[in-house]
Amino acid sequence: MTSRGARTALSHRICTGIPRRRLGKLIAELAEPWVAGQESQLRERRGHDRLRAAGAGPDHQLVFTDRVVATLVILRFQLPHAALALFYKVDRSTITRAVHEIRPLLAARGFAVPGSPDLRLLTLADVFAYAASHGVELRIDATEVRVRRPRANRPGRRAFISGKMRQNTKKATVITDEKGRTLWAGAFRPGRQHDQTALKTEGICDLFERFPQVRGKVDAGYRGLAKQFPDQVQAPPLKPKQDAPPEKLAAWEEARKQQSSERICVEHANAEHKQWRPLQRWIGRREYFDQTYQAIAGLVSDRAAMR
Repeated sequence: MTSRGARTALSHRICTGIPRRRLGKLIAELAEPWVAGQESQLRERRGHDRLRAAGAGPDHQLVFTDRVVATLVILRFQLPHAALALFYKVDRSTITRAVHEIRPLLAARGFAVPGSPDLRLLTLADVFAYAASHGVELRIDATEVRVRRPRANRPGRRAFISGKMRQNTKKATVITDEKGRTLWAGAFRPGRQHDQTALKTEGICDLFERFPQVRGKVDAGYRGLAKQFPDQVQAPPLKPKQDAPPEKLAAWEEARKQQSSERICVEHANAEHKQWRPLQRWIGRREYFDQTYQAIAGLVSDRAAMR
């Protein structure tokens, strides 16, 4: 297969996870920061400004468009780099280098919001400012992804053992709007850390105090946050005692189901992220997990913002 044939086949929506029309816009969006990064690296390596005109010298074995496509395919299916190197007829290290160049650019894009194609949310503070100005009620939830077990006798090895899954995991917090459109993903922590603790270390308590008009719905794992901000955060109601009358149990069950049905959209967003193979089970190095999750969640938010 020629390089052009590989590009045509792999750029299909089935392989990249995004339509070709949006793929073209994504490539155009990433081109400028990629060129700037390449020029910065060359300038640092030379120690002085370029002496020849831009574009002089040998061409890349893998052009920028192919680098983006290859990175998207790896994010979609977690294919071995050697497999894509065979398609493009380059060395495996060329594919690996391309992924390390494009993945940070995808992670740095932030998250799309509906109705504002030029606006992207980068931080948790951006999410709260957006929710306050547009009257958006947030949905907050944590999700876990299995990761490779750290090597024996490595410090902090037990920190990745999740008390819920009994597996080595990394935890991510996802925030959506009422329709399940991803607005933010972050607070990446080892699986042993509690959901609420992971989010509080990101400064969410300060943000709730700064934006008292922002509301959110959470699950039982954030009950402490709901107690701290009872007018802003809604958690599932507490279950009545065993000797409670039947009508009280029925009222509790109805309230619990109502809160669950209003919060379930964030679970759907988590499932949408995990349609991408790396977030079903991460087999790469753990230091690249955070960047990979943000890159995938940003791509998913582009599609969700059009709903």
